[in-house]
Amino acid sequence: MTILYDEAQQAIATESRRVIDAQYDLQKLLDLVDVTGQYDARLWQTAVEQGWTALSVPEQYGGLGLGLVEMGLIAQSLGAVTPGAPFLSGNDAFVQLLMAGGDEAARETWLPRIAAGEAIGVIALGEGASPLPPVPAVAFADGKLSGTKSALAGAINADAAVVWANSNGVPVLALVELDDTMRRPVDSFDNARLYASLTFDGAPATALLEGDAAREAARTALARLAVVTAHEQTGGAEQAMKIARDYALERKAFGQPIGAFQSIKHRIAEIYGLVELARANCIDAAASEGKADFVLKACAARLTASEAYDTAARDAVQIHGGIGVTWQLGLHLHMRRARSLSAELGSPLFWEDLLVSELETGAGA
Repeated sequence: MTILYDEAQQAIATESRRVIDAQYDLQKLLDLVDVTGQYDARLWQTAVEQGWTALSVPEQYGGLGLGLVEMGLIAQSLGAVTPGAPFLSGNDAFVQLLMAGGDEAARETWLPRIAAGEAIGVIALGEGASPLPPVPAVAFADGKLSGTKSALAGAINADAAVVWANSNGVPVLALVELDDTMRRPVDSFDNARLYASLTFDGAPATALLEGDAAREAARTALARLAVVTAHEQTGGAEQAMKIARDYALERKAFGQPIGAFQSIKHRIAEIYGLVELARANCIDAAASEGKADFVLKACAARLTASEAYDTAARDAVQIHGGIGVTWQLGLHLHMRRARSLSAELGSPLFWEDLLVSELETGAGA
């Protein structure tokens, strides 16, 4: 298979980046760091107007019916500017789980609203350090949910969630409509991620899938979310690399640009290699959607993108020397985002273990 974008996909990448760059406001992002629960409404409205919220929603529900490759391209463009707005990745996984379930009424209720940007969905799978616990603590019984899902990205503004729950020892994916009584904002060092914990106290919910079907759908949704997030990480890593490169070409020491020194030159070259490896794995994983080795390739994308962004954000700060840690430069926004995205979906150890498990079961054969 090719790991190159076709002309239509390249056009999506170019246009989305142009639109996002036009909306970029560093001061707005800096202001959002110190507040909890607020986001850049203008950027979100732009996403709605551009049809990005409708990307993965099937056409019969008012969406565009595009695939994971296109979704990844938008995420990559957004990653370059560390957006402070609700996240398309949560919407995307929410849509996929609704489509995997058999509740047509739920699809007709939520998918047109998701496509139009009138509602935001999240998936609540993880608990504690586990992105997908074998036996979730949140309980589902008699059509109601009880328990807590902690620190979910985008949950402050979410209108509905698909929750990984336990029904007398049987895993269940349950759809629940959210209200303000269920959301508790979480103050973090990256408040633009809009973290909130969801507490269910007998909240009415609808079972979408149960048993092995629920487990497989949740696993696939987590992998898909990882691929979209990996694209966002790759976009952020590439932007941090470009900022470092530009500074290295203009800052002079001993009569020449600091980029001429091997210590700087080699460091930027290393970042470039990590970014391109992550990009290739992201494209490969997105193009493998629906195939037997999708989870395996999602693991590879997740691991390489996390390493690329963490390294690029850290080294960009160091290449800038003393000004790299200043508030006005904004490089700390990439550092915050790199660390946040790396932790949200489980540690590298989780994804390494999953990668090994997929190889052992022959998914990569």
